[in-house]
Amino acid sequence: MRSGLLGMLCTQVASTGGTTIDAERPKNFPYSLWCFMNAAVYPSPSSSFPSIAIAKDLPPAERLAKAAEVSALHFEHLSGFLTYLTPQSLATVRRAWEYADQAHRNQWRSSGDPYITHPIAVTGICANWKLDSQALCAALLHDAMEDCDIGKDDIAQHFDPTVAELVDGLTKLDKLHFNSREENQAESFRKMLLAMAKDVRVILVKLADRTHNMRTMGDMPRSKWGRISSETLEIYAPIAHRLGLNQSYRELQELAFRHLHPWRYETLDKAIHKSRSRRRDTVKKAHQATQTALQDSGLSARLAGRENTLFNLYQKMQGQHQSFAQVTDVYGFRVIVPSINDCYTALGVLHQLYRPVPGRFKDYIAIPKNNGYQSLHTTLVGPSGLSIEFQVRTEAMHIVAEAGITAHWLYQQGQQDGINTQWLQSLLDIQNETRDASEFWDNVKVDLFPDSIYVFTPKSKVFSLPKDATALDFAYAIHSNIGHHATSALINQEPASLRSTLKNGDVVEIVTDPQASPLEQWLDFAKTGRARSKIGNYLKTSAQANSSVLGEQLLSQALRDLGIAELPSPDSDAGQALWAALLEPGQTSTDLLQAIGLGQQVASVVAQRISGLLAQGGQRGDALLLTQQRFIQSSQQASTVVLLSGHQQAATHYAECCRPVPGDPLQGYLSHGQGLRIHHGQCQHAQRLLAREPERQIPVEWGEDSTQHLYNASLSMTVHNGKGVLARITQALADADVDIRRIDMEDESAMHTTVLRFIVGVHSQQHLEAALRSLRRNPSIAQVQRDLSDTPRD
Repeated sequence: MRSGLLGMLCTQVASTGGTTIDAERPKNFPYSLWCFMNAAVYPSPSSSFPSIAIAKDLPPAERLAKAAEVSALHFEHLSGFLTYLTPQSLATVRRAWEYADQAHRNQWRSSGDPYITHPIAVTGICANWKLDSQALCAALLHDAMEDCDIGKDDIAQHFDPTVAELVDGLTKLDKLHFNSREENQAESFRKMLLAMAKDVRVILVKLADRTHNMRTMGDMPRSKWGRISSETLEIYAPIAHRLGLNQSYRELQELAFRHLHPWRYETLDKAIHKSRSRRRDTVKKAHQATQTALQDSGLSARLAGRENTLFNLYQKMQGQHQSFAQVTDVYGFRVIVPSINDCYTALGVLHQLYRPVPGRFKDYIAIPKNNGYQSLHTTLVGPSGLSIEFQVRTEAMHIVAEAGITAHWLYQQGQQDGINTQWLQSLLDIQNETRDASEFWDNVKVDLFPDSIYVFTPKSKVFSLPKDATALDFAYAIHSNIGHHATSALINQEPASLRSTLKNGDVVEIVTDPQASPLEQWLDFAKTGRARSKIGNYLKTSAQANSSVLGEQLLSQALRDLGIAELPSPDSDAGQALWAALLEPGQTSTDLLQAIGLGQQVASVVAQRISGLLAQGGQRGDALLLTQQRFIQSSQQASTVVLLSGHQQAATHYAECCRPVPGDPLQGYLSHGQGLRIHHGQCQHAQRLLAREPERQIPVEWGEDSTQHLYNASLSMTVHNGKGVLARITQALADADVDIRRIDMEDESAMHTTVLRFIVGVHSQQHLEAALRSLRRNPSIAQVQRDLSDTPRD
């Protein structure tokens, strides 16, 4: 006699099909999996818990006694679904319930039910996935640390460190101080996702928790519906999809949609009911014809009807700007066959039976989705012109399609490798690259959403990327070194830029240069979390290294101006005491030099502090050096000049208000926290800044190799309107070997003249002047000049 969850499953399936499960189950196929696959509705012990109302006006002692009865009754009901556990594991789960019951004593849900009924219901959902006793204990205790002031060490002492880690991963960071709710939420999500990457059971318990909260949303104040439902759609449903938990994914979407847009949900629900009654005969006819065709072909196949979810239909109506009547693929069938070869045979049978819709066939068997999903998808024109989607898969594929990562516990407890390990590992990689919680969450969100494309290397290796991913994302998907040194791409053997958007089936080859490195502009078009985190980390690390060198150079010069020949080393005996007094708590000498290089601290102020500390120890500035420095300053010579190489460093930025090029006079401004800004010597914006803060002026000069690279310059030209004018101008620039970076055009099509603004790449001032002379000879151009007065961006 079967008991517990399996017995309930088998009863459900037998009652829906009219025949027993054993009669159809393939030989040697796991019984628990067969029950799971055939369940018409994903069963949950929590949905069948006995409901016992407890009046809120009862005396406190009597109400608590009733709550204890309800708790015991619910746990005994749950125990009937835990027969897959060993007696020892079941005893541990019972201890966790007793501990949680005591912790949540006299706590109540919005519905008036004892709070302990929620952890028990969450545990029931986890029991559906056959999670082990540690995960079930964590499910029972998941709110204990957050709501009951129970510490992580207490849980580790009463149970084991693994259970404590799981519960800690589920606990929000409400006890810490954050500047905003968004910052708190981002840090809490980061903590949860990183705990999930180390142990996927964390997110399974969290998804069960969110599922039960969404099921009981009606008991919460309506003011909370919008925020919680939006969070569910944006975060938890995509995570469930990413892990292949399609049943949970669909349920979370439906519940969130129902509470986020109740009127739209009800309207669509009524439309579906009407459509179902109108098309019942057509769908039945298609079912019978398909079943007959599969049987006549000799295939052993199971055929099950499926209906699109309301949220999925709503998304299609929104995305395609269609009414409900225009949405065609409302109905579909799943064909489940024994082997992969049978999948393709069944596909051929279906295409002979009904005409396929062009462009609607997808082979997820040959190229599985990121979450492990495999199936053949095809849309056919059925009876009466009704579009019907067919999904063809094997029994094993069906398990993974519905249960995702929890299929491993259904096969054998505790195994969680194989599915989604690549994505889980990527969370740790992104964390290593980004320390800011909001930045981490922004990078992760990109990879959560399900739309994917599949692109290939020239050697036919396939990569899955988010929709709208670029060639740069592909480069970083191959390897971070490929991404760092990428310069361009070949897409289907055609030259393309790194910002080119990829399409399904593209064959992509990345062109690299050992001298190339990531640019800040790459963040404007990089889409994947991996690419964005790698680029951001490279730029940050490079900026810190360059800022440290620049900061040391500036501080050494400021010390020389005070008669101090060199910066005391923090490793020397004399320097240790000096640096200890100079640095803030937790700050290193490198941190201080970086702060000076980035303009967060002024070198002259730090030098004055160092001079004062040395004076306290009896050391005075060298009189000869001090006299020499004063002579240099009086003769307006710069003793230390920052030389600009052709390759822009991360801590050095060429100002966009004036865009200097080699050969231009220069002035350097050490901005607040943004490093050294290089301005044209005649830039009025820079002159205003330096008038306010003269101590931030840094002498800069062009280096010998500066003309080997291209620099942006702004041009403004007035042209005569006419056919082919723009083509002649761009050709003239190309003939002058000028790179066109950007064109802006005023909307003056009805005027005789219009103004064009170009950003061009040139090697030097001479190169730019030659291009200007060439443009002035062009009859289409009335006037052209270099623009040194763009909007300041410092």
